[in-house]
Amino acid sequence: MSTAGARIAGLLHERHDEIVRQWADAVTYAAKGRLTVAEVQSQVSEMYGALAKLVDSGSRDLQVPEAAELRAVLAELSRSRARRGFSPSETSIAVLALKDAVQSQVDTSDAGLLASFLWFSRLVDEFALFTFETYSRAREELIVEQGEQMMELSTPVIKLWDGVVGVPLVGTLDSARAQVVMEKLLQTLVDTGSAYAIIDITGVPAVDTQVAQHVLKTVMAARLMGAECVISGIRPQIAQTVVSLGIEFGDIVTKASLADALVHTLRRSGIELVRRAQRGEA
Repeated sequence: MSTAGARIAGLLHERHDEIVRQWADAVTYAAKGRLTVAEVQSQVSEMYGALAKLVDSGSRDLQVPEAAELRAVLAELSRSRARRGFSPSETSIAVLALKDAVQSQVDTSDAGLLASFLWFSRLVDEFALFTFETYSRAREELIVEQGEQMMELSTPVIKLWDGVVGVPLVGTLDSARAQVVMEKLLQTLVDTGSAYAIIDITGVPAVDTQVAQHVLKTVMAARLMGAECVISGIRPQIAQTVVSLGIEFGDIVTKASLADALVHTLRRSGIELVRRAQRGEA
């Protein structure tokens, strides 16, 4: 172990309780009530123990075997903070606050100990950088995960009647979302054994060539599963756009509303709807 490492390692062991207390207080304050005192103390104690092992080795390299436990602790801290909505700076402070806690225990008249603290300070900076990078990756993964969840929620496939399922589309239909729609529709057709599927585009603000292609691909995929598809929600504006763009739906049945499409599929299924006589009629 280097002389600098040995001096600071001795200080970390001798002043363990004071440093952990001050560090935990700083982290608790920065958390602004989003973490309990018990949670902070547990995190700080775990980080401190893993840090002490690395400092004892005299190395500042986070890739050495002695740093494996510390890397795992810092990575878990970063991921948990990312999922709980902490900012990057708030996450880094959870590590950087250690420097102030240790500095308060350093005898400023001891030149050798001051040099050791500078060595330690650079080590903590590397920890904070590792934490920030891990936090960034965790946030990116979280954003992708939330995007996928939102896409799943925005493309429901619902059972409208025995043998009839519906896909109410709302918003823009891009390639990624079209793939989710197709997969969910095909899986629902298999699960329910439905023979009819209604793709309702009432909530789609505009239909261009790309959107039409996505819808047609979904219809063709459903047909390969043995299901007949009906497209509903063809408003006047959409009808004009489809005609002007020269989009061909071929023999696919289109209806102005979801209600019209449901009536059509029920009749195709052999179910005839009869309006109930109003009260007072003969």
